[in-house]
Amino acid sequence: MAKIVVLGAGLGGVIAAYEIRKKVRRQDEVIAVNETDFYQFVPSNPWVLVGWRDREDIVVDLEKPMKKRRVQLVVGAAEKVEPENKRLRMADGSFVDYDYLVIATGPELAFDEIEGLGPNGHTQSVCHIDHALAGYKAFEELCADPGPVIVGAVQGASCYGPAYETAMIIETELRKRKIRDKVPMTFVTSEPYIGHLGLDGVGDTKGLLESEMRDRHIKWICNAKVQKVEADKMIVEEVNEDGSTKQIHELPMKFSMMLPPFRGVPAVRDIEGLVNPRGFVLTDKHQRNPKYPEIMGLGVCIAIPPVGKTPVPVGVPKTGFMIESMVTAIAENLGQIVRGKEPTHEATWNAICIADFGDGGVAFIAQPQIPPRNVNWSVSGGWVHTAKVGFEKYFLGKIKSGRSETFYENAALNLLKTHKLK
Repeated sequence: MAKIVVLGAGLGGVIAAYEIRKKVRRQDEVIAVNETDFYQFVPSNPWVLVGWRDREDIVVDLEKPMKKRRVQLVVGAAEKVEPENKRLRMADGSFVDYDYLVIATGPELAFDEIEGLGPNGHTQSVCHIDHALAGYKAFEELCADPGPVIVGAVQGASCYGPAYETAMIIETELRKRKIRDKVPMTFVTSEPYIGHLGLDGVGDTKGLLESEMRDRHIKWICNAKVQKVEADKMIVEEVNEDGSTKQIHELPMKFSMMLPPFRGVPAVRDIEGLVNPRGFVLTDKHQRNPKYPEIMGLGVCIAIPPVGKTPVPVGVPKTGFMIESMVTAIAENLGQIVRGKEPTHEATWNAICIADFGDGGVAFIAQPQIPPRNVNWSVSGGWVHTAKVGFEKYFLGKIKSGRSETFYENAALNLLKTHKLK
C-alpha cells in the first residue's frame, strides 16, 4: 500500500486528489492536506470585490465530496516539508507521513516586498475570498465618495488576467451606478505592453486590451515598478527598455487593487534541491522533483522560467488548462509508479483563458502556452461574460460532486470549432 499526500486544496490540489484516487490502486491511501476545510473559486473574486458575489456563492465545503471519493481530508497548516524523512511537519506539532507527495500549495502572496502593498497596507486584493470581501467594503466607500482608482500588477507578479478583469469589472459597475465620470482610472503593470499577460501576448491581446482600455477611458503605465503605496497615492517608477528610469509617477489614489509578487510558501522555501531561490518547486518533464523523485509539483507553486527578458520582472502564469494537464500527468504517472512501472506521461502546457469584463470580455487559446505556438488565437465579445458565468457554475459543481474529468481541453476545442465555423 502506498500513502499519497496532496498538499493544498485549491484548483489543482482538489482535482489532483480526485484524479489520483481514480488512477492508483484501491488499497492505496490518498490524503489531502489543506489549511481550511473549504475550496474557494478564486476566479470569481473580482465579482466579489464589487458585490456581484458573496462568500457562500463561491465556497465549497470539502469534507463531504472528499469522503465520497475516498480521500482523507486533513485540515491544518503544514509548517515544513521534510523530504529526508518523507513527512510534513504540521503547525500543531503533529506529522503527516507520505510515500509520495504532490505539492499544490499555490504561492505565498509577497505583499511585504513593497511598502504599503496589500490588505494590511493601502491596496486591495482578489487573490483570496477574505481579501475580496474586505475589498468590497473599500469599494463601497469609494462609491460613496468617488475618487481616483489604480488597478494592476506589480513587479514579480505572475498572473495578469485578474488585474484586467478587475479593472474592467470595476469600470462596468461604476457606469451602472452613474458615477464613472467621477472616477479617473489608471492601469499600472510590470508588463512591457498591455496584453503581454506574462506570455508575450496571445493572438491580438495587445490590440484587443488596448482598445478596451481606450473605450473605457482607462489610462495605463507599462514597464512599471511600484516603489511604495501611501494612503492617498502610489509612487511608480516607469522604466525604459534598458531598465533605466523613464519617469517617476505620483498617482493620486482613493482605491486600488494590485496583484502582488508571488513566492513559494514557507513550507517548501529554502529546501535545497526542492525549490529555486524564490521558493518555487523544481520539476522535470514528468512533474517530479529531480532530487526527490517521490515529490511532484503542479500549478502556481512550480518553477517556470519567463518567456523572455523584460525591463521589469514578469512571471509566467499557470492557467487552468495548464494546471489540469499537470494533474492528469501526475495522476497517470502515480498510477504507473505504484504498480512498479516508470512514469511516461507529460503535461501539455497549453492555455485557455476566459477574461470577464463585466459586460463582455476576451478569450484566448495558446497551444503551447510558451511561444512559438501551434495555436495563437484571441477574440472579444459579449458572450465571454456569459461563458465565464457558466464556467463558474460548472467548476463549482465539479468540486462539490468530486468529478475529475477534464474541462479546459474540451472548452478549447469547442471555442476553436466555433471560430472556424465563423
